[in-house]
Amino acid sequence: MWICSARAKTFGGRGAIKSRAKKASVALLSDIASKAVSIAAAEYRGLKVSHMTALRVAARKNGVALRVFRNTLAKRAFEGTQFACLSEALTGPIILLFSQDEPGAAARLLRDFIKTNELLKVRGFALEGKFIAADQLQAVASMPSRTEALGQLAAVIQAPVTKLVRTFNEPVAQFVRVLAAIRDKKEQAA
Repeated sequence: MWICSARAKTFGGRGAIKSRAKKASVALLSDIASKAVSIAAAEYRGLKVSHMTALRVAARKNGVALRVFRNTLAKRAFEGTQFACLSEALTGPIILLFSQDEPGAAARLLRDFIKTNELLKVRGFALEGKFIAADQLQAVASMPSRTEALGQLAAVIQAPVTKLVRTFNEPVAQFVRVLAAIRDKKEQAA
């Protein structure tokens, strides 16, 4: 039996179910986004199911949450958050990639996946409240991971100490080299 949509909403019919499902989707998306460091949006038009499955598997391995949501619901969920700048990229069939720990993880995943699947088109990134255009994919993907950044920081902190120790040790090392040269000369003379 067909029921008018206005009447269905009034009596808790099909329209109410859709409304509850939409609210649940917005809540789920808001929850995922609240835990994310960055979000990437890509158009998946023309990709085969096997390619999408491969992308999902790679995303799981790299700590990236991958979801497909209706664009209007995503825009609603991102309102008032640091990811609101991404709303201009949410047109057409969009897949959202949420980087949970590393800001560049989703970009690296997309960069590597696009090498074999040109049909996936990057629309943009949201990082720290700023929209980053798709042409900046390489720059975002080259951001160091957390462990790489900590390693670089440790190297920067350690460098002055290492140079100081070398400076203190150099006179002693030079003195030892001079003594060794004198010894070698005496051995050659004898």
